[in-house]
Amino acid sequence: MSGTTMIVLIVLISVGSGVIYDMYKKHLEFKHKTLDSNNQANQQLHAMQAQVSELKNRVQTLEAIVTDSSFDVKNEINKL
Repeated sequence: MSGTTMIVLIVLISVGSGVIYDMYKKHLEFKHKTLDSNNQANQQLHAMQAQVSELKNRVQTLEAIVTDSSFDVKNEINKL
């Protein structure tokens, strides 16, 4: 192998390893951003699930009040 060929190979290996390292860093950054995004989405999901549960309880309470027989009597009295 001549000296020129060895220099070209050394440069190619150096540049190639630098490119691969940069690609790996970008991949890790992407994974980190994706993980953060998923964590935020999970937090929002849990908050909305809690809110929906609370609203369901409120609707059940309102249904119980409206379907109560004494509620009808109160409405008739108020109409008078």
